[in-house]
Amino acid sequence: MSSTQTKAKAVKTESAEWPRLIADIGGTNARFALETASHVIEQAEVLPCADYDTIVDAMREYLKRVGNPKISHAGVAIANPILGDWVQMTNHHWAFSIETTRQSLGFDTLVFMNDFTAQALAITRVDEADLVQVGGHEPVANAPKAVIGPGTGLGVSGLIPSNSGWVPLAGEGGHVSFPPFDDAEVMIWQYAKKKYGHVSAERFLSGAGLALIYEALATKEGIKPKKLSPAEISESALSGSSPLCRLTLDIFCAMLGTVASNLALTLGASGGVYLCGGIIPRFIEYFKHSPFRNRFENKGRFDAYLAAIPVYVVLSKYPGLTGAAVALNNHLLNACNNVNALGGAGRKA
Repeated sequence: MSSTQTKAKAVKTESAEWPRLIADIGGTNARFALETASHVIEQAEVLPCADYDTIVDAMREYLKRVGNPKISHAGVAIANPILGDWVQMTNHHWAFSIETTRQSLGFDTLVFMNDFTAQALAITRVDEADLVQVGGHEPVANAPKAVIGPGTGLGVSGLIPSNSGWVPLAGEGGHVSFPPFDDAEVMIWQYAKKKYGHVSAERFLSGAGLALIYEALATKEGIKPKKLSPAEISESALSGSSPLCRLTLDIFCAMLGTVASNLALTLGASGGVYLCGGIIPRFIEYFKHSPFRNRFENKGRFDAYLAAIPVYVVLSKYPGLTGAAVALNNHLLNACNNVNALGGAGRKA
């Protein structure tokens, strides 16, 4: 399976339904929580991945901290493609077999999924209070939704409606080739091309990308770039202390508008575009009036089509955990339905 991998024992009627273990694992931190009832997530904790030799060690430590509850079912979102049983993390040293992990922890069910597939699934449960709309009209009911999120990298996904609910898309859309829009972006693209070769959307639309845009602009102006973190660039931009940082942030938001509108057109996302990740919420008030929306709608003959599509900034605290819980629940429901169907067929025969 490309988007999720599940390891499970044969269905056991005595399996404990609750609590369930859910996790969202990145290259730096692993977030764990218990889902104690449907839609109820409690006891969330963040553990540094570097403190543990294996994923099993980290899971056992979390379970120890919350009193070692009996866990039968677990769902894990991880910042990695899931292409089979073996997982080798891209940004961390953990490497493991999903089935061996399940057996080591004594779970009946262990579901793994890409972290941005989980982010997309979290949209199906998001509270309206955690959404900030930036332009557009009302979303079209039962229409595809686009999900994109600049953070450490650039996550890209979508939600497609079906008769059995929302289907998340699993892909690596952050690594598509970046399309420069104007002369300034061509110059920045050329700078990145010379430095890295292939220039992906993620190369600019990430924390490191914000620093790269600043570096390219400073070099073009004949200024020696300062060693500024993404947070320092955005702070200097918003305080007015650095026109170059302000230009950097403006271009970053415009670039995001281009890539988000391309995704919206590709998916026909009249159900809305959802911006996740940790970057945009840091400067939400500026973002509302940034070049993002103007660029999002700048598509020639499709200006009006895009002008109608609402864009939402997602402010949820732990969307990866929520998405992991949704994926796990969907899997358990499907397993139950399959068992019931087989049982029904047997009785009928």
